[in-house]
Amino acid sequence: MTTTIIVVLLLIVVLGVALAAMYNGLVKRRNRVDNSWSQIDVQLKRRYDLIPNLIEAVKDYMAYEQETLSRVTAARTAAMGAGAKGPEAQAQAENVLTDTLKSLFAVVENYPDLKANQNVMSLQEELTATENKIAFARQFYNDSVLSYNNKIQTVPSNIIAGMFNFSPRQFFEAPEGAREVPKVDLR
Repeated sequence: MTTTIIVVLLLIVVLGVALAAMYNGLVKRRNRVDNSWSQIDVQLKRRYDLIPNLIEAVKDYMAYEQETLSRVTAARTAAMGAGAKGPEAQAQAENVLTDTLKSLFAVVENYPDLKANQNVMSLQEELTATENKIAFARQFYNDSVLSYNNKIQTVPSNIIAGMFNFSPRQFFEAPEGAREVPKVDLR
């Protein structure tokens, strides 16, 4: 009789340890997702801080390009406000901002004085480096989300995930149409 009690108690302890390990694994993955989102946020804030400096540096040279500068400013403002709406809204706003920055850089190319301005070139290089860091942070975030979502959706950890309300996270994806191959006409 005592052997049976010992076996049952041992089984309960092993089961408890296994459940605790699964729960802790879920918490670690959820925290990794939150951390990776924070890393994206750090880089986005860096970009937001650089943009006004760039606009200030180019606005005197670009008197006829105020529309471009206004679009960049509006896109920056929209992107800064999109963070509370989740990864999908943030991704869309950030892609609009990236497109407006590309148009600004294209306009800068038309102004020889701007291309020669060391301050403008330095800011442009910093923004380009920041864009690369954002891309890496997005990739790390999406990898973390994949690992977390897989864990909460597979047996047996999905049982623990359901009991403790672990819910899937959204990927930081490009909006519809962004994956289409651009058409190039070389005529």
